[in-house]
Amino acid sequence: MSHWLEVFVQWAARLGLNYSFVLDAYARGSLLQGALTTVWLCLFTLVGSLLAGVALAAMLTSGKPWLARPARVFVEVTRNTPTLVQLYCAFLVLNMLLTQAVGTANPLTPFAWVVIVISLHKGAFHAEALRAGIEAVPAVTLEAASSLAFSSRQLLWNVQMPLAMRFALPSLINNLIDLVKMTAVASAIAVGDITYASIMIWTQSDNVLELMILLLAFFGLLSFVVNCVGRFLEARLRMPGYGH
Repeated sequence: MSHWLEVFVQWAARLGLNYSFVLDAYARGSLLQGALTTVWLCLFTLVGSLLAGVALAAMLTSGKPWLARPARVFVEVTRNTPTLVQLYCAFLVLNMLLTQAVGTANPLTPFAWVVIVISLHKGAFHAEALRAGIEAVPAVTLEAASSLAFSSRQLLWNVQMPLAMRFALPSLINNLIDLVKMTAVASAIAVGDITYASIMIWTQSDNVLELMILLLAFFGLLSFVVNCVGRFLEARLRMPGYGH
């Protein structure tokens, strides 16, 4: 491993890039741990945002004002305020109030706050995509399901939502790619992701350019993986007669 790292450092040096910091065990370990933390953030927020999006979409299309109106207010407020501001409000205000209420028993770590905030933020975008998908379900399909004595809840979960997921999949994948990039805000509250690890390294050495290239490549790779999975799902879930 060290041999290949030395080869990489020498190759980069010919391009005028100083990656000698990767030969330092501490710096290398910090970057690897940060990369792993970022991957976990992506996985948790991906699942959390989809669950939040499905719940909000169900509320928006429920036809019940006491569910739809609060969901609409939440979606509008969440979509129209910056993620970083939401994270600061949650961590510096809500977390402080929670700590005052329960003391050191506060179960929510900075990592958990990032997962919650990003999940809810992107969940609002997912909700709008799913709402559009639900409303795009043909009326004749709903009539056929109603003739089978489906209740409104069964109609939503067994007919509308499965079709809406297929209709909304391109928008959902686009949102998830944006979610991957959004996890970089975790460094703002000192979560040890790859962005925070990079900041810690370049404050001790003059390797800003090299680390920025590394960050761009890392997030580009994660986004590419999500895009490939999305393309696969689009092809796998495509139904004859829809979307053609």
